[in-house]
Amino acid sequence: MSVADLQYLLGMIGTVAFAVTGVLAVSPRGVDFFGACVLGLITAIGGGTIRDVILGVPVFWAADLNYIWVALGASFLAFLMNRHMTRKEIFKTMLYLDALGVSMFAIQAAQKVIWVEFGMPLAPILLGVLTAIGGGLLRDVLAGQPTLLMRREIYAIPVTLGCILFVALVTWLPQHAVLIGVGCSALIMSLRSAVIHWDLHVPLWLTIQSKENAMHSKQDSDSPPAN
Repeated sequence: MSVADLQYLLGMIGTVAFAVTGVLAVSPRGVDFFGACVLGLITAIGGGTIRDVILGVPVFWAADLNYIWVALGASFLAFLMNRHMTRKEIFKTMLYLDALGVSMFAIQAAQKVIWVEFGMPLAPILLGVLTAIGGGLLRDVLAGQPTLLMRREIYAIPVTLGCILFVALVTWLPQHAVLIGVGCSALIMSLRSAVIHWDLHVPLWLTIQSKENAMHSKQDSDSPPAN
């Protein structure tokens, strides 16, 4: 498999994963089929569109409409599937699919930025993270729910670590770009899955809080658990 093939595969997997999360995010609100598919499409292509506009290159889905058709097809299947799931199942599924999507899009974006030699060596990391979380941010804002980035749950850190490792290794070992890309995507997915499974959070001392909120948080952590 060539680097171009890997990039295309990562993009398609990420497109499917993010399109499904877009539909699942609004399913508890009773949105109609058209609205659900629109949100699924925006979630799937949003981050990559922002990346390509910044890079000044043709937007990826305009050059290959398969991304649009795949996103719409995944949205349609998610619309049918969510009828058989509880809210808890929908939320948990959305989190894991989001983890899959960010792990695919982050490495795909970083590789594309390296290809066009834009803002080396920081831009591949920054745009990798932006592409990975951009669609999810749009999804959560449009769905009217708190974004994953604004929660204490560890979200952008695994993506950033994966992008840093990918750029460093590809710079040193460009002949192994495909293997490195697969490994870094798997690393991001594994870290995010661990965060979701064990409900890991950023320590309070690393969060920005007002004095009042800090006191309330300390009181909550010091209070004994309810019987």
